[in-house]
Amino acid sequence: MGIIVGFDPGLTAGIAIIDLEGKILSVKSFKEISRSEIINHIISYGKAVIISTDVYPPPKMVKKLATALNAKLHHPDKDMSVGSKIELVESYLGEKSSLERSKVTSSELVPQDAHQRDALAASLRTYKSYQKKLEQIENRASEINLTPQQIDQIKKMVIEGTAISKAIRKVQEIHETTGEDINMPNEVEEIYEDKEDSSAYEHSILKLKNKIKSQKTQINNLKTKNKNLLEQINNYEQETAKLQDKIDKLHLDYTQGILEKKEILSKISLIKKLQDKYNQEKALRIELEHNLNSLQNVQVINPTQNAIPVKIVESFTRDGIMEACEYWKIKRGDVVLLKSSEGGGSQTATLLIKMGVKAVLIRDKISHNAQEEFEKNLVPLLQADNMELRMIDQFAIINALKLEKEIERWKEVTEKKRIKENNQEILKVFDEYRARRKRNIE
Repeated sequence: MGIIVGFDPGLTAGIAIIDLEGKILSVKSFKEISRSEIINHIISYGKAVIISTDVYPPPKMVKKLATALNAKLHHPDKDMSVGSKIELVESYLGEKSSLERSKVTSSELVPQDAHQRDALAASLRTYKSYQKKLEQIENRASEINLTPQQIDQIKKMVIEGTAISKAIRKVQEIHETTGEDINMPNEVEEIYEDKEDSSAYEHSILKLKNKIKSQKTQINNLKTKNKNLLEQINNYEQETAKLQDKIDKLHLDYTQGILEKKEILSKISLIKKLQDKYNQEKALRIELEHNLNSLQNVQVINPTQNAIPVKIVESFTRDGIMEACEYWKIKRGDVVLLKSSEGGGSQTATLLIKMGVKAVLIRDKISHNAQEEFEKNLVPLLQADNMELRMIDQFAIINALKLEKEIERWKEVTEKKRIKENNQEILKVFDEYRARRKRNIE
């Protein structure tokens, strides 16, 4: 007999079984039941055609159960709500209790807990999805006088995907070949009724012998088929073992591949860091070689052209001065060029003064505070545009004679300015003294 099984897996498993006419056969729940026990419980009621569940996606346990029983798996597109399950079960039990009350009074046929209810809801939902087709089979079967066993076989075939007409035709062919619809009790009764008629009696005996012979043939065929199936199972188990070994090997290879890939990525990262460091060192070496060549050019120019190298400060800030000092090694007596005089004041001027520079060349306007600091400490502040300043690579060169002349001129101007400021200060003191005496006399 074909059955539909609703299964709710878990530590407490719910199992509901209904036949292909929609009759509830069993509703039970089990605690910590094994899969083999579940299968034994199910097959005690018949051949499982569909295994159903109330959730999506279906749990692995349900999939394995359907595979083990060679049954079709049925599940909803999304999880069934508790309300829909309660409504479905109560509605169905209400219909059955009014029509076939004796079939639902037993506790085994009515859900006693949530697990049983969910399992029954799953099986009922599945049955209702096939109900129209199953009823159509019943109607067709009544027209051609098929037995309940044949109808059940047709239903199983249709659920498995066979068209109704094709399933009916196939079952009829089997019936015509084996004569499975012969009813033994009726024929035995026929034998005793016709015993007085020896011809009829012999005919009945022959008929029974033919049936026995046919059944023995069928039994032998089934045994052969069973043997073949056992061999197939054995082959499948061997193939499964081989595939499992292959999976294990692939998993091992995959794991080793991941480890090797991680190691390669680590080495690639290390190589990239080394390459970056190498490129930085190479760039620094090229820059140093370039500067060295420039210094050599300066050394060549000094004796022939009476030139003095000028060390360049990129920005008139504390950081700019410190970077130039580290790069050019600025020392006492050096001449420096401020590429930009912006941002500097008396404090930044003091840094250069403390280094003991001989002169400071500028190309733009410098702050008044910085200018006063240079003048106060007698460090010449000269306009680079007034001298013969030449740029060679990263270096600047100035004519020594021109520099000395500009320094002397700056000293003269500064001295005159200082004398003028002193005179003004003296006059200011005299004016204040006269004003004070005048106030006292008055």
